[in-house]
Amino acid sequence: TCIRQSTEAVVSTQSTGGAGGAGGGKSGGGKGGKGKGKADSGASAASEPKEKKGGTAVKVRHILCEKQSKSMEALAELQTGAKFNEVATKYSEDKARSGGDLGWMTRGSMVGPFQDAAFALTKSTVGNPNYVQIKTKFGYHIIMIEDKK
Repeated sequence: TCIRQSTEAVVSTQSTGGAGGAGGGKSGGGKGGKGKGKADSGASAASEPKEKKGGTAVKVRHILCEKQSKSMEALAELQTGAKFNEVATKYSEDKARSGGDLGWMTRGSMVGPFQDAAFALTKSTVGNPNYVQIKTKFGYHIIMIEDKK
């Protein structure tokens, strides 16, 4: 992919829907997990059975802009209710101009902050996206997730 290394962390999180956005930080810890949740209280697993922050792959769309000003213009259009794929076609400066679709991306194939942001997001649609903006050495990314597995 075009995303290899990163220099900065997540800048902001936005949601145009009423689903509550991307949520806060990590829940429950990362590696380990041998006990199948026995150490957990069970509340988080029961309340979000399909929307886990984990998983091994995400179907990603993004908008990549070299300049922050152009990225802010794209964010403004998204905030007015424009469809993510249309904004990506108009503003993205990479191969993902065709609606911003990067396809299925697995853990380890994305740079740190991009991967962290992608796996933390909840699934959404291009018509009502939950998205996050991050900065890497490639520029400013606006990321949304269409599916997880």
